Amino acid sequence: MNVETALNALKVLSTMEKIQLIGQLSAQIETELRPFSQPRPRRSLRGLWRGLGINEAELAAARQEMWNNFPRENI
Repeated sequence: MNVETALNALKVLSTMEKIQLIGQLSAQIETELRPFSQPRPRRSLRGLWRGLGINEAELAAARQEMWNNFPRENI
């Protein structure tokens, strides 16, 4: 059954029956959509870099590279 056929079948219902149908359909749709509307739990970023093995010398070299051109003359 397609939407057009269903709409034609609904024309024979009374207004109260249409209201009851809408209530039942909205409850069914809400139930079907519930799994999609629940937010996924957030992943903690604590310990994100654990096990990476960056030492102080590597951090110092990265800082030096970052700040090497600061302050620039062309700003």
